[in-house]
Amino acid sequence: MGTITVTPRIAIDERELDIQFVRASGPGGQNVNKVATAAQLRFDVANSPSLPDDVRARLLRQAAGRINTEGALIIDARRFRSQERNRTDAIERLVELVRRATVTPKKRRPTKPTAAAKRRRLEEKKKRGEDKRLRRPVRGENH
Repeated sequence: MGTITVTPRIAIDERELDIQFVRASGPGGQNVNKVATAAQLRFDVANSPSLPDDVRARLLRQAAGRINTEGALIIDARRFRSQERNRTDAIERLVELVRRATVTPKKRRPTKPTAAAKRRRLEEKKKRGEDKRLRRPVRGENH
């Protein structure tokens, strides 16, 4: 067991991962009924010492659908017919999720519309109102 490098700043100790193998559905012939090839990876995001607080918060928010009430991220890997390939797939998916959480979102800068944009908007509103007014029936006329 070693460490999994996510970024130069973040590495996860493999002892923090709990990987269990369960029977997978899908193709595999008789093998599918006998061998537990699907990997289920659990990673305690809430209590992991490997994650900086900002990355932990973003990961909890971004992967909310895959995190249980105890704060553990659960990844099911059942794409392949072998335990080892599914285990590798689950770890790669975890690394990708953590990598995505390391990206700090850009701060939104509030902007004001330009004077020309305000003028265009008001001209368009006047034109639209005039078009609607012309569609109305003329007063005093009997139909």
